[in-house]
Amino acid sequence: MLFPTPALSREDDQVVAEIEAMRHELRHQLRNTPAKWTEGLRKFLTADAVAASNSIEGFRVSTVDVEDLMDGERDVEVSEVNREETLAYQRMMTYIQTLHDATDFSYSKGLLNGLHWMLQGHRHSIRKPAGQWRRGPVYVTDPRDPGIAAYTGPDAEEVPALMAELVDWLNTDDGSHALVRAAMAHLHLVSIHPWADGNGRMSRSLQTLMIAREGVLAPEFSSIEAWLGRPGNTWEYYRELALRGPRYLPDQDVTDWIRFNLTAYHQQAQTVQGRVDRSRVVWGILSDFAETAATDERIVSALYDVAMFGRVRRSRYEHAEGLSLQQAQRDLRDLVTSEVLTPVGRTRARMYVAGPHFPEQALEVARTPMTLTHPYQADR
Repeated sequence: MLFPTPALSREDDQVVAEIEAMRHELRHQLRNTPAKWTEGLRKFLTADAVAASNSIEGFRVSTVDVEDLMDGERDVEVSEVNREETLAYQRMMTYIQTLHDATDFSYSKGLLNGLHWMLQGHRHSIRKPAGQWRRGPVYVTDPRDPGIAAYTGPDAEEVPALMAELVDWLNTDDGSHALVRAAMAHLHLVSIHPWADGNGRMSRSLQTLMIAREGVLAPEFSSIEAWLGRPGNTWEYYRELALRGPRYLPDQDVTDWIRFNLTAYHQQAQTVQGRVDRSRVVWGILSDFAETAATDERIVSALYDVAMFGRVRRSRYEHAEGLSLQQAQRDLRDLVTSEVLTPVGRTRARMYVAGPHFPEQALEVARTPMTLTHPYQADR
């Protein structure tokens, strides 16, 4: 038995309508925006989702470090465990992103186990098999006391039947809104807890996949994993799951869970829109700066990374602009000489940050925080 999907109230319908309006507007804007900086934004959002979802499980790597790892950088100061977890999750997320427009697509136990192997294969063992249903009990322990089980999953013998029921549900349109179905899929999977490890990230990834399959936005702009990874939201996330009870009790009203997810969708859409708006303004300021300084426009991508993400590496700039090693080195050396950039770190791990002559207006725009509204608060 799975959790029944609750009916939406009039207030819920209004929130869904607002989310849809924001997402359609964002889609329109992205279609009419130069690809060069939107590609950088796509990569950042993917890295942000990976960093956030892993952080919920205790693997903490900053978004910019995740970006560097995604670019193949070796000299990133993270532990080997965090490196492996980051790259595994990034590979799985990349595959999920490619499925957003796959033809003849269907959900299956094989697909879910295959995704789990991509996530956990590097940790495969007899005790914790990857890509296979668990063979014994599974517990989610209290973060303050590992001796207390905050949640105990269904018996291992029940998992195959529950997962078969979930796959059937995933492949059947019950008339619910796609965002609601994605939230329910997350709840179903995390509650069944079918694997020995990696259940939280798999559940969040399934939600991302279902939103991406909806087709309104590219998957990089659809995930709420970054929102869930913010500390306050992570606490609320755990609280919402805890409200479902210490054991698998699917015969209950989960309206609160749906509203929590609708809030996440709404605020993540606001966040992405704000980042798009800031990116557009920053890119314009830096383009004007490059023109005034009579330098090649290609340097804008390097300056953009510094303004928006705090730093740029030579390899990232080289790949973004399709340059040779010598061209990239020469451009960055010239920017250092003119004090637009300042080098930091050793030769192999060197990165570049804003120098004394970096366009201050671009930094001000990039660093100005935005304000989010709460869709269920009357004074928004």
